[in-house]
Amino acid sequence: MSKRTLLIATAFAILLTAGMAAAEPLALPTISLGVGKTGNPAETAVVIQIFFLMAVLSLAPGLLIMTTSFTRTVVVLSFLRNAIGTQQAPSNQIVIGLSLFLTFFIMTPVWQQINTQALQPYKAQTITQDQAIERAVAPVRKFMLSQTREKDIALFVSLTKQERPKNVDNIPTLTLIPAFIISELRTAFQIGFLIYIPFLVVDMVVASVLMSMGMMMLPPVMISLPFKILLFVLVDGWGLVIGSLVKSFG
Repeated sequence: MSKRTLLIATAFAILLTAGMAAAEPLALPTISLGVGKTGNPAETAVVIQIFFLMAVLSLAPGLLIMTTSFTRTVVVLSFLRNAIGTQQAPSNQIVIGLSLFLTFFIMTPVWQQINTQALQPYKAQTITQDQAIERAVAPVRKFMLSQTREKDIALFVSLTKQERPKNVDNIPTLTLIPAFIISELRTAFQIGFLIYIPFLVVDMVVASVLMSMGMMMLPPVMISLPFKILLFVLVDGWGLVIGSLVKSFG
């Protein structure tokens, strides 16, 4: 390389370095969170309401599961799948999705009462927030009380060591919810037992036939599964199970 070419390359490198040094650095946005002072109490109230709304939304799935018909529905459908013996058919997503839509169907009258008695008057500013919450809780409590056994309520009242309530209105909601869940599980297990009986009979008949034919090495489940599916389809099993499940909340 000649001296002239080397000098030109060196000068170009110096100019390029100087240009990069003179260029302003890339500005990146920053986000900061902090607690400041305000002279307007309304701003503080809005922030508290936002945090309260976020907390309610995070607890919404649990409230939907524990205070509605979802628990009984999903347990019964799980029992049905196990009784047939199809393992993952229908899949968990289908079972949960069907349970959610059945819950919406069953709980629609309750939610309509909440909308009529609490939400719409609150939006129209005819009642206060506390009154809206009280009116919204009342239909849910009525639904839970109609599905909860007195024995389960008495159990949780005794566990909290409270005085015996004079009437159902004096039962705390935090006491009513676990009692409702226990009652729902008990009812779901009872329905599951009734669902198991016809499929158990099919399994016993198939196992007896295989033993009488000397085919003891053949798993009875492989033979009984198609017959159980056929039996379930012929008697319109989905209609019977879903119809009985919805009517159980009447």
